[in-house]
Amino acid sequence: MPEKITEHTFIGDVLYEWDVEEYEQHDRGTLWHVLVISVGILLVIYALATDNFLFAVIIILAAIILFLQSAVEPNKVSFAIADLGIVLGNRFYTYDELRAFYIIFTQDARTLFFDTKSAIRPDIRVPLKDADPMEVRFALQAVLDEDLEKEEPFSDRAARRWKMH
Repeated sequence: MPEKITEHTFIGDVLYEWDVEEYEQHDRGTLWHVLVISVGILLVIYALATDNFLFAVIIILAAIILFLQSAVEPNKVSFAIADLGIVLGNRFYTYDELRAFYIIFTQDARTLFFDTKSAIRPDIRVPLKDADPMEVRFALQAVLDEDLEKEEPFSDRAARRWKMH
């Protein structure tokens, strides 16, 4: 379980540090909006036609969340690689909580992932921004295994492709 950082939390020396956004902000065009609204309306009509009111409520809530998320700028969160673990926002993950790391290079982004040992906690996703991926990789190889076989999670690929992050 990640530890909430307080003034008594010892993380060791910070090796690398940069700011990341909580989520990706996409430029969504008119076509995207028309398609998403159309699919949403069709799904709500289907849900009401099949008397599945819970599904209709879920679709409406998802639409509201997408609308609100697109209207607000994502917050900046600090990320750091330290001697004893990683810091993401106000949470400290020791290296004992992490199984491995892997770096994914795509046309759109370079992303650092941490595979957690917890079966219920998803991988930790950190955009590399302007950080040198090779320096970060060499620093992490000293304390964690690198998983060279791992691919970008389907949820991240789909969210980036459909501009849903």
